[in-house]
Amino acid sequence: MSEKLTIGGQAVLEGVMMRSPHAFTVAVRRGGRPEAEIAILKQTLRPLGERFPFLKKKIIRGSAALFEAMWLGIRALNFSANEALEEKDGKKEEIGPLAMAGTMMVALAFALGLFLALPLLLTNLLGAQYAAFKGNLLFNLTDGAIRVALFLGYVSGISFMKDIRRVFQYHGAEHKVIGAFEAGLPLTVENARGRSCIHPRCGTSFLMVVIVLSILMFSMIPGSWPLWAKAASRVVLLPLVAGLAYEFIKYSAKKRGNQLVDMLILPGLLLQRLTTRDPSDDQIEVAIRAMDEALAMEPR
Repeated sequence: MSEKLTIGGQAVLEGVMMRSPHAFTVAVRRGGRPEAEIAILKQTLRPLGERFPFLKKKIIRGSAALFEAMWLGIRALNFSANEALEEKDGKKEEIGPLAMAGTMMVALAFALGLFLALPLLLTNLLGAQYAAFKGNLLFNLTDGAIRVALFLGYVSGISFMKDIRRVFQYHGAEHKVIGAFEAGLPLTVENARGRSCIHPRCGTSFLMVVIVLSILMFSMIPGSWPLWAKAASRVVLLPLVAGLAYEFIKYSAKKRGNQLVDMLILPGLLLQRLTTRDPSDDQIEVAIRAMDEALAMEPR
């Protein structure tokens, strides 16, 4: 089965989400306590590509996969946030769907502002002071370099937060369990413990590819365009950039061992050293539970 199924995942608050071709599961330690029971959310899925065959076409399927991953990710985060909450006086205050949707909208606006608008604005200010930065190539290289610096600084900064460090541990647990599954090993804590926290199909690597590709794509935008047009073009081109990044990640996962491919994916793998941490055994148990539930729901 491990040779036929492609399993993806995501770390959430005190848990792990696993996504198989036809199933979506989330496993969370209630209250975040190692001895607590594991809460499960599971649902069968019909992939978008099966419902709308045109979404299976290359490039387009990447944008569709990203949209689906974001939708499922929001659901997983909502479930994990509620299950990870500690009960007070025998009651637990849950986060409603509207509150979670509002939080995600604010987070999306923050991400677009920090990683898209701010680099563009800073580069434009440099262009106003130094004529050399008005050139199309240097403008976009500077814009990209600022974006990379902000992204690395942001990830490094949040890694000092206790709750985020635990999410990074669950991220490592997710990778270890997927690695054990792909190696055809029985899903036990011992087998998963021996696998790497780094995985070539990780979303962190995807983000790094998106950043690099965006530098190349945005370089085709004429430097004479006004600032608002440059900003709008970046938003419009994001689905194309995401689609190309998806195809690259998919191709590179199949071509591991090729020297050129290994060199190209190295930055994304190195970046994962910031977003993963070595998990505890109880965290690996949660990831295994999520994987087991997803596999059990796959058609035999």
